[in-house]
Amino acid sequence: MKKLVAYITTGYPDLDFTEDAALALKEAGVDILELGVPFSDPVADGPVIEETNLKALQNGFRMQHLFDLSSKIANEIDTLWMGYFNPFYHRGVERITDEAAVRNISGFIIPDLPYEEAQPYKEIFHSKNLALIDFVAPTDSKERIAKIVNDARKFIYLVAYAGITGSGQSEDLTKVIANIREVTETDLYIGFGVNAKTAKQKAQGVDGVIVGSAFVSIMLDKEVPYTDKILKMQELAKTIKEEINS
Repeated sequence: MKKLVAYITTGYPDLDFTEDAALALKEAGVDILELGVPFSDPVADGPVIEETNLKALQNGFRMQHLFDLSSKIANEIDTLWMGYFNPFYHRGVERITDEAAVRNISGFIIPDLPYEEAQPYKEIFHSKNLALIDFVAPTDSKERIAKIVNDARKFIYLVAYAGITGSGQSEDLTKVIANIREVTETDLYIGFGVNAKTAKQKAQGVDGVIVGSAFVSIMLDKEVPYTDKILKMQELAKTIKEEINS
């Protein structure tokens, strides 16, 4: 069965919502949760996720909030920390990976840490049984793909197009998927532009999908009452899970 990874921004609209949403998404069929770490300049994310990042910071988000929340949910659902390198580096890679390991976090997604720059840190992550998720882009050559996925753990993040999340672009990924499959058996998940309408098509040839902006859009929707947002997020998760496995 193909997997569904869901992203939500930690602390938006508040920490209680994040906890409730995480557990509700698990009930709705989400296999892996990305807990987004709010950052002032989320360069790989579109305006929807960027808005929740900025609002969470304005609401007083601190890294300790991430730690406390993770202690409550990571034993219930497979959880990754998704964030930009600056906050992790500022705290110290050794220290942040210790914080993750003790809370049963399974890995990190750091979109602004290129493959070459990640190499000095991988041993630290792996020594604590934490995955540092590798990214492959449609523009990567066959030789570069083989290099990137050589020691990939947990899954490989295939970026559906060059750009930012949520922009809805599309590219023919048949060749890049074949190039990845040729050199690794590690699970391959696709992200960027995945929603209820695109999930079935984007899931072709891969092992799972990563959905962020579609969930976060519900969180931001002022027309949806606070108490109904989680129900709508559950409905979306169920729909996407059915689409990718039909």
